[in-house]
Amino acid sequence: MINNKFRIKKFRPVSLFFVIFYLVGTIGLIVPFSFPLFVNLTFLALILSNIGLFVFHYSHRLKHDISIFAVIFLLGFIIESIGVNTGYIFGNYLYGDALGLKLFNTPLLIGLNWLFLTYTGVSISEKISGKTPLQILIVPTIMLVYDLLLEQVAPKMDMWSWSNAQIPVKNYVSWWLIGFVFACIFKLFNINTRNPMALILFLCQFLFFAVLFIVFYIFK
Repeated sequence: MINNKFRIKKFRPVSLFFVIFYLVGTIGLIVPFSFPLFVNLTFLALILSNIGLFVFHYSHRLKHDISIFAVIFLLGFIIESIGVNTGYIFGNYLYGDALGLKLFNTPLLIGLNWLFLTYTGVSISEKISGKTPLQILIVPTIMLVYDLLLEQVAPKMDMWSWSNAQIPVKNYVSWWLIGFVFACIFKLFNINTRNPMALILFLCQFLFFAVLFIVFYIFK
């Protein structure tokens, strides 16, 4: 949402900030003494990552893009609200307190998470392939790989937990299908995701959860 000159000038310092930010967060969650504090700051990481992403969003149709972002945000929240209150979409699970304020037993920020993953997923898919049909298949696959990792760490961080600690297969199927629909919406409305921060932020989050997974489950 800024001009190209600013994007070029600020890209490196902002990228470095997020690398350090996630590195500090990873260490903070590994050290037992600081673990509770950093769990309570999880919502802040999600908010800052989205700010970093959308500050570098470039478009001549800003209102149009923001309206699509709002649609993804609301759809993500509604789907999660139905899912957590019925168990029909993902399985039986409950949200913890790490993602902040809840409405209908659902964190308000969860819609932001779907928007973040859709945006970064589309941006990465466009680097992998120039063909839209293939991009639309790559996006939910990226989101599914991300979720395979996230699901292992989320209960430890009080983000959410599954009934009997079992993650149903339909959770992963639903993630892929929802990611597919969201990717189609982005492509249908021609959202420009050529954003230099998208790959950096996605990798920061993915590596953040990967390191925590290794520490929590392999070196526990």
